[in-house]
Amino acid sequence: MKINKDYLNLSENYLFSEIASRVKKYSAEHPDKEIIRLGIGDVTKPLATPIMDALEKAVFEMGKKETFRGYAPDRGYEFLRNAIADVDYRKRGCEISPDEIFVSDGAKSDCGNIQEIFDKDNVVAVTDPVYPVYADTNVMAGRKIVYMPCTKDNGFVPELPAEKVDILYLCFPNNPTGAVITKENLQKFVDYARKNDSVIIYDAAYEAYITEPGIPHSIYECEGAREVAIELHSFSKNAGFTGLRLGYAVVPKALVKEGVSLNALWARRHATKYNGAPYIVQRAGEAVYSMEGMKAVQKQVQEYMENATLIRNALTDMGYEVYGGVNAPYIWLKVPGEMGSWEFFDLLLNKANVVGTPGEGFGKCGEGYFRLTAFGDKNDTIRAMQRLKEL
Repeated sequence: MKINKDYLNLSENYLFSEIASRVKKYSAEHPDKEIIRLGIGDVTKPLATPIMDALEKAVFEMGKKETFRGYAPDRGYEFLRNAIADVDYRKRGCEISPDEIFVSDGAKSDCGNIQEIFDKDNVVAVTDPVYPVYADTNVMAGRKIVYMPCTKDNGFVPELPAEKVDILYLCFPNNPTGAVITKENLQKFVDYARKNDSVIIYDAAYEAYITEPGIPHSIYECEGAREVAIELHSFSKNAGFTGLRLGYAVVPKALVKEGVSLNALWARRHATKYNGAPYIVQRAGEAVYSMEGMKAVQKQVQEYMENATLIRNALTDMGYEVYGGVNAPYIWLKVPGEMGSWEFFDLLLNKANVVGTPGEGFGKCGEGYFRLTAFGDKNDTIRAMQRLKEL
């Protein structure tokens, strides 16, 4: 028996596991301290009423012989895929059909699993800083990774790779920096992929948080993107499904490499390794696209963005250099002086009892920066900013 030695190239701990470990240790040593968590991107608002109504109805259906459902269809139920195709794409002028949509248990799973349909010898480009799953899953597979720096100087939007790469991971609005990309710049990446026979994995998990006009909600708004791009979506951050688990991947039929349909490859992988998201959860997902569901979800998104504005304004008033928080629920701040990002993490935890995410955990270019999330309770967010002010 031999292990996969590529796993040994990973850092010892996953970023958010390390944060949880440090917070757990501090809490055990200081049980009297109340900790405010603005670190991981977990939502705090309960599911909206239209979603709960759909869940309840579906649960009762599962208790009756005539309406009981077993294994879900590989790609997801048509009622959900039809709603996604209509609301998320057709109404935005993007031609995506239901049979190009694959329902899953979340975007994190998809962005980690999608690399399985690509050869090990492909060169992968990811941004730096980066959501760790993009890089880690390709390290596990033994691929060469090229990093595209995202810094203050380029507005945290990467330049095109200097060398030819085969697969590019992009996430906009971005996690962790909160940056967005213009349609013009996104089109450049699509054109690069078409010229170099590359594939773009586009994570659009935070598109619901875009507030400014002219910012693309989907890569398929770009000409030719259907030929080169796979898009991932999540119900976690817009509709609060972090505990329910639901997402989807779009793999267009026009995306063909070496004469092989990637839609067909992903369908084959999906059928082999996945038995579908639960029926009750997919009914809840369908409710997100109802008129009442869309209104309720948008209200929650606006409330989280109010937190983002609150954090951004408070930090700016304190003299911090602040980015994000306008089209994304994340605030990316420059840590003071020459302090390291983990040093700043420890300072906030020990002196203010506030938890955030050190930028170094997202990559070398993240060092010197720190991420705060707007997904907390509003009162907790206000108190967290007051604690920072008193440092």
